[in-house]
Amino acid sequence: MKWRGRQGSSNVEDKRGMTGKGMAGIGGGVGLVIVLIVTLLGGNPSELLGSLDSTESNNGSPYVETDEEKELAQFVSVVLAETEQVWTEEFRENGLEYREPTLVLYSGSVESACGMAASSVGPFYCPGDMKLYIDLSFYQELKQEFQAPGDFAMAYVIAHEVGHHVQTLLGTTEKEMPDRSKVSETEYNRHSVRLELQADYLAGVWAHHVQGENLLEEGDLEEALNAASGVGDDRIQKKAQGYVVPDSFTHGTSEQRKRWFNKGFKSGDMNEGNTFKANNL
Repeated sequence: MKWRGRQGSSNVEDKRGMTGKGMAGIGGGVGLVIVLIVTLLGGNPSELLGSLDSTESNNGSPYVETDEEKELAQFVSVVLAETEQVWTEEFRENGLEYREPTLVLYSGSVESACGMAASSVGPFYCPGDMKLYIDLSFYQELKQEFQAPGDFAMAYVIAHEVGHHVQTLLGTTEKEMPDRSKVSETEYNRHSVRLELQADYLAGVWAHHVQGENLLEEGDLEEALNAASGVGDDRIQKKAQGYVVPDSFTHGTSEQRKRWFNKGFKSGDMNEGNTFKANNL
């Protein structure tokens, strides 16, 4: 992605160097993958983490970022700015007003309106405060654990989370997600999959418009598709336990995630990705 030299967003909050308490029991091994299945790339962490009592404190020392982290922070700021530009225009064309979200950079753990979260949950969006949260160490995890290198793979991750923000602004999340206490876990998961696949579609819509600005480089689309595939429920479960349990899927299969992102990329129309009415996901 041709991002260097472009303006970054002013809606970035840097909480790196601040630490949270109460997360020692989460993370590592199979437990890490379970958390990822539930919350990675847009899941609502409140259901898993919201009950944890926690406090956030500054460790007293300023956070010292590496050169790589500095570049990544600049990159995600530029990507966020590009999402702001695209969605402001898309909302305007549909007679709506876009409210820009805030992106929070953190290290280790962070407290949000959705509860306390460790970096092991991966990037997430909290509708309670309309903020995106990301620990930049996830970039290494994306490359190493999910075999999805490249800057546009990371851009896809951010665009997916912004997709959840778009769903919140449009009222989709509130309208389509049932009260968990009133439906079975399997039924709730089915709705969650549709919500996540729509966020993938919206990420594709964003990529379509970025391509129109001639910001994509050769191989960028493949990087995004590879990232979408890498975080499919089936692939994560297969790696963690050797088999898959479709009724427990919360985000969709690798094939579904790739396909819906690609649909959005080809369409470029925010109104055509109604996964909740799609007969064939």
